[in-house]
Amino acid sequence: MSVKHIQDIPSEPVPNATGVNKAVLISAQEAPNFAMRKFSIQPGGGMPLHTNKVEHEQYVLRGRARVRLGEEILEVTAGDIVFIPAELPHYYVNIADEPFEFLCLVPNREDVTTLL
Repeated sequence: MSVKHIQDIPSEPVPNATGVNKAVLISAQEAPNFAMRKFSIQPGGGMPLHTNKVEHEQYVLRGRARVRLGEEILEVTAGDIVFIPAELPHYYVNIADEPFEFLCLVPNREDVTTLL
């Protein structure tokens, strides 16, 4: 068991993305089943179309973004919950004048990100 404060957790740029940082809040070494990460996408930034080997459960904390899930393109805002099945092509684009931030939980299994 552990308690941390978000201010004490470093974030780092996400490779192959524009204006995106990731902070690992709970790592695979700390929890047996899921890891928790916080992503922040700056205005105009985004993550390119890609797939992951594992599913994602996401909760939007702040901002507004265009998200592609498979062939569907949606706008999401604070309070929205997004489920992305494993291997589903998806991307994010911040379409607001403030950072787009979300929590992302993933199972503690091997993940491979494939850019499309």
